[in-house]
Amino acid sequence: MAKTIVVKQIGSPIRRPQDQRATLIGLGLNKMHRVRELEDTPSVRGMIRKISHMVEIVEERG
Repeated sequence: MAKTIVVKQIGSPIRRPQDQRATLIGLGLNKMHRVRELEDTPSVRGMIRKISHMVEIVEERG
């Protein structure tokens, strides 16, 4: 079983740079308080680090 992380969007993409909006959409988060379970890979961790002010890691599984 692969490791997964649960990510929740806590910040709005309004008045943010376009690349940060695109990163949110790439993670499957584009509306407030939406939660996604993602595979824990270096690329996903990098995307989360890029928009760390708009998301929070709720849980790490695996």
